[in-house]
Amino acid sequence: MTSSQPVIRSSTSFHNKVWPREFRALLALAIPVVLSELGWMAMTVVDTIMVGGLGPVAIGSVAVGSFVYYSPALFGIGILLGLDTLVSQAHGRGDFDECHRWLAQSVYLAAAYTPICMLLAFGATRLFPFWGVNVAVGAGAAHYLSILNWSTLPLLLYAAARRYLQGVGRATPVTFALLSANVVNLAGNWVLINGRLGLPAMGVRGSALSTCVARVYMAGVLLFVAWRYESKRGHQLFGHWPGPELARLRPLLRLGLPAAGQILMEVGAFAAATVMAARLAPEALAAHQIALNCASLTYMVPLGVSAAAAVSVGHAVGARDGARARRAGWMALAAGVSFMALAASFFLLIPRPILRVYSTDPGILRLGVPLLALAGIFQIFDGIQTVSTGALRGLGETRMPMLANLFGYWCFGLPLGYALCFRAKWGIFGLWLGLTLALILISIAVLQEWIRKSRHLASFFMEKR
Repeated sequence: MTSSQPVIRSSTSFHNKVWPREFRALLALAIPVVLSELGWMAMTVVDTIMVGGLGPVAIGSVAVGSFVYYSPALFGIGILLGLDTLVSQAHGRGDFDECHRWLAQSVYLAAAYTPICMLLAFGATRLFPFWGVNVAVGAGAAHYLSILNWSTLPLLLYAAARRYLQGVGRATPVTFALLSANVVNLAGNWVLINGRLGLPAMGVRGSALSTCVARVYMAGVLLFVAWRYESKRGHQLFGHWPGPELARLRPLLRLGLPAAGQILMEVGAFAAATVMAARLAPEALAAHQIALNCASLTYMVPLGVSAAAAVSVGHAVGARDGARARRAGWMALAAGVSFMALAASFFLLIPRPILRVYSTDPGILRLGVPLLALAGIFQIFDGIQTVSTGALRGLGETRMPMLANLFGYWCFGLPLGYALCFRAKWGIFGLWLGLTLALILISIAVLQEWIRKSRHLASFFMEKR
């Protein structure tokens, strides 16, 4: 017993020193990424607020147009999430040229997927009458999409450059690009929606055009930063640009397609809910969009922490340190869930002041309060499933979260929400209740998978030593 005591004290001292240092390193990566996610979401919030003065139909048009567009667009972004695993693990091994090669392949994927995404978004507008979308809302959404569609290639190029920079630990430029792009978007909305500085009033189309300009700017900034980063290490980004390599595209797709599927299942579920809400009165659709906007805004924090978890876990796996990978995932979970608990308290305690930021319409406020209460309930579970998904991505596991979202939302939550909304006549509240219960089940399943996989990884590397 006496001989083992120094070992115990040494181990405790080691962990007391390691945890704070690694937590600070995680926060140093997470904070810029969180700010980037907030900057990304702020564009949608600004668009919603600035078209809010045009009335519920305009808010609904931006809601339907955005969700119809983002379902295929975010699938494309999801394909590129494989970079989180591949770039971070290569960086953890110290193989910087390999990071560069993964960036090149992601650019080819982005270019190949762009026309597919644009065709899907364009075709969706032709289905509005079959989905029962309110005629006025459908017409406005079609106008919005006809312009927003042209931002697809810069959006995907931005996504490729962003995953690369985060994977090599350069997240701060991503924050700058998104925050400054919000200034570009805000100015564009101010000029184009109501017609200022001698330009015609374009309404929701002006908001879409402003977003296009902001996305071109974002892609340009991050590609320039990637070029500068490669130049500083004596490796010209475009001077050593590799061609398409099937041997590299396959692992990128093997990781990215399930990750894209997971995003499609999740975002597509809320897009489908928005289309269902479009069958209700414009006030119900507007309340749905505003509450979803609020929940999406808070979601950006655990989403940023999730990206940091993927990179931190990936770096540790690349360095063959299973214990560090496990610590990184748990620290990220603690940070993400703590924030979401705080956000839940705001949604539950002060819903009306939050809603009034978007609209003072009495019908919207009446419907929005119970929706924000449900959003408050699912905040913690949303944090768990989001951060756990990122930590699993750092391990190279992207398939299970996709399946959890498929069964949780599409086999359970949406059918239940539809039945409660239209059959039981609970309206928009019933639709949200189904989604909330689905999210709770998904979070439990994904967390259990992280616990199992991370425990196995730590044991595996320990045995190898």
